[in-house]
Amino acid sequence: MEWGIVSLAGFLGGMLNAVAGGGSFITLPALIAVGVSPVSANTTGTAALLPGYIAGAWRFRHDIDFPAGLNMLFITWIALFGGTIGAAILLLTDEQLFSTLIPWLIFFAMMAFIAGPRLLRRKNTVTKNPGYDLYSSRKPSIAACLLLITVCIYGGYFNGGLGIVLLAALGLMGQTSLHSMNGIKNIISALLTMVAVAVYALGGAIAWNYLVLMSITAIAGGYFGAAFAYRVPQKIMHSFIALVGCLMSIVFFLR
Repeated sequence: MEWGIVSLAGFLGGMLNAVAGGGSFITLPALIAVGVSPVSANTTGTAALLPGYIAGAWRFRHDIDFPAGLNMLFITWIALFGGTIGAAILLLTDEQLFSTLIPWLIFFAMMAFIAGPRLLRRKNTVTKNPGYDLYSSRKPSIAACLLLITVCIYGGYFNGGLGIVLLAALGLMGQTSLHSMNGIKNIISALLTMVAVAVYALGGAIAWNYLVLMSITAIAGGYFGAAFAYRVPQKIMHSFIALVGCLMSIVFFLR
């Protein structure tokens, strides 16, 4: 039963991450349900979803268009820096404190995801002014840098809802194509997750007995989810992810 739960959670988590994020909403409670401690469940789920991020990024590679003057090199350095800082903070966090923070972190991710489209529409209205060209700058703005670093630190610390928060951040930076946003989101997620997992491993915070199985199923879920995303209307995907996140937040508030 435990292996079945872990396998299904890995597949669904990888699929959700490739579609619009939120895979940790599935892997985190599944690992806790089979007896893994909250911090270890978070780190193990994060490590397991790494191959899914890579598979999803490869599937969306032709749609990627970097916003706000960003480029691959710049994003790489920010993701690695933020992921390292966030992972280090997690290893220094008390287990009980982290358990208390989980529902609030999920709630924050959901609010960002739900508010993202509305903020993006407002930004598009403002940018109709010919003199307003902040988001099409050829150089990364300070605001874009700070926003991305903050999100990467969050991803290294919790990872739950990381894809959702990244989508909201990319929307604020000027992205309008969900497929391009998903490609960039998966690249950033893979980079910061790689360095975060290295820090987790050094800190002895990974449940290795479940990691391999969940990683394999996450790869299958990541590729299937990326292909599936092309066939589903964006509004339906947003609504489904929002529903999953809200349900998980409620569950953890009631624990």
